[in-house]
Amino acid sequence: MQSCIVIAEVLRPQGIRGEIKVKPLLDDAEDIRLFKKVFIKGTEYKVLRCRTDAAAAYLALAGVADRNAAELLRGAEVEALREDAPPLEEGRYYIVDVIGCAVVTEKGERLGEIADVLSAHTDIYVLKEGDKEYMFPAAEGVLLDVDVEKKIVTVSKKRIGEVLVEQ
Repeated sequence: MQSCIVIAEVLRPQGIRGEIKVKPLLDDAEDIRLFKKVFIKGTEYKVLRCRTDAAAAYLALAGVADRNAAELLRGAEVEALREDAPPLEEGRYYIVDVIGCAVVTEKGERLGEIADVLSAHTDIYVLKEGDKEYMFPAAEGVLLDVDVEKKIVTVSKKRIGEVLVEQ
């Protein structure tokens, strides 16, 4: 498992004092307040202040003193150490742990590998097999088991056949 996880995406500078507006990529946006340090473009930043609203979080970072410095971070991923992350409820997984998992049916038939996870009301898994890419929802009835330790996602052959879409 990777030691860092992506917790947000920098949307834009907020104000003139270097604060950045970020889109939290956590189940609960309030959890972003738990992180005391973050990594953006490989640089570690101490979080000086954090506030949230319904759609975003606003971070003041040590070393980002003005709007120009904040602008350089636009579009970047905000990462944090896994050990600083809140514990997950049973049946919940960090996206970084699902990417790279083999997808198999309940009978062991290999369908491919998870190449990406698109955030939506129900996450959309991008399945890659050779040169082809498919998408399917990570919905109840489709997913039977996710074992991030063994890197295997087990799906229902019947349900995956009903919802799998080729890109």
